[in-house]
Amino acid sequence: MGIIIAAAGFAKRFREAGGNGNKLDARLNNCSVFAQTLRHACATHLAVHVVTRPENILIQELCRAQQIPFTLIESAGLGESIAEGVSATPHWNGWLIHLADMPFVPPAMFVQVADALALHELVRPRVNAQPGHPVGFAHCWYDKLSRLTGDNGARELLRAEAVHFIEIEDGDSQCDIDLPSHLDQENKHAAS
Repeated sequence: MGIIIAAAGFAKRFREAGGNGNKLDARLNNCSVFAQTLRHACATHLAVHVVTRPENILIQELCRAQQIPFTLIESAGLGESIAEGVSATPHWNGWLIHLADMPFVPPAMFVQVADALALHELVRPRVNAQPGHPVGFAHCWYDKLSRLTGDNGARELLRAEAVHFIEIEDGDSQCDIDLPSHLDQENKHAAS
């Protein structure tokens, strides 16, 4: 079992809102957004595989430095990224799909989802009735995951199936970095 970190998006909203460069390289609490996401995933001691774009050089360098395998893809959407990551790890008995722009998910949450996959085929955290990340899939989902396309990720798969939810109280853990203002808020919060 392991964690697929999807880091192959275009960050369109971030750039349209005035952000410069790749939001995953942006500074957050003394490191980059991606570095914090990767650090939390690695702290679980689960296997980690990153899916990123060829032009995301800093992400590739960070993965190489930590000996984290990665797949390069000219991704047309999250579905394609998930399919590539799952196809690269067919020997895993389950996958925790996580978004690289969600750096606040603590290692313990990944472990909770992984542990619940021993009893359930689909697992995800939920806070205030809102489903969150990472999303856990047992190995029986390999065929469907490896054929995903488009930008909806695995959303269509989750609609028709019974998902086991882990109720959490830490809503902040589910925040993502979509806009430059999100970085400003988090960096100010860390400094105070």
